[in-house]
Amino acid sequence: MPASVEEELVQVLKDLAASPPPPARMTGLMKLGHGTALAVEAPEIVELHGVIAERMHGLLTSQDARPLRLHITIQNKVTAEEARALQGELAPQLKPVPFRFRGFGLYAWEDGLWREIRTIPFRG
Repeated sequence: MPASVEEELVQVLKDLAASPPPPARMTGLMKLGHGTALAVEAPEIVELHGVIAERMHGLLTSQDARPLRLHITIQNKVTAEEARALQGELAPQLKPVPFRFRGFGLYAWEDGLWREIRTIPFRG
């Protein structure tokens, strides 16, 4: 999103963060082709993403406007063989784990790295 809408986005996130931390569950592995992630189920987060997308309509990138596939990347930009090896090692050890999101993180992509702009905790 353009930096010029940062204040508006922060206000949207603050409004949404007035609710309690949404529940989530790490459910297993997600294959990324050349990487590995932990798959996450969190219907309330998916719903909040829809609200943000609606309120910021026209400002999201095409990637950000797509439906969410929630995950936590643990391996990226490796060969498919390396990814399969890690997945084979981790799969038997993983069990579903419940957790709660602590808040929203607002980041900017700069020079190939994510830079944190602000964290907005859930308050409900």
